Amino acid sequence: MSLAVDYLNKYLELYKQAAFCYEELILAQPTIPLYHLAYAEVLYTLGGLENLQTAKKYYASTIQLTGGKNTRALFGVCLCSAAISQLTKGRNKEEESSELQSLAAEALMKDYKRRAPSMEALVAGMLKNMKLS
Repeated sequence: MSLAVDYLNKYLELYKQAAFCYEELILAQPTIPLYHLAYAEVLYTLGGLENLQTAKKYYASTIQLTGGKNTRALFGVCLCSAAISQLTKGRNKEEESSELQSLAAEALMKDYKRRAPSMEALVAGMLKNMKLS
């Protein structure tokens, strides 16, 4: 068991190193949405309130850079919002960002309605379970 924990800790250290690399890439080329998206996904994977809040911002910047056409970033905003609300239950100070999560959920529904109507009900159910729609 302790060996497994050691491996997991080493694995998480690699995620921290990956986050640093993506920060450098974003500094070098801030207009490439893929870097913002990858950085957000690494932060989401690392978890923790601060990382989730930062991940949400980078998912939002990906959405902005792609004109709202990145489904992974839209899902990322929804997932971060749900995780943040779970971590801050009873002391939620993120009311100002509820508009962002509502817009992301709405954009996801429109995207699935247009491109994959057979999956629309599934996505609606998922968003409802996450309390985002």
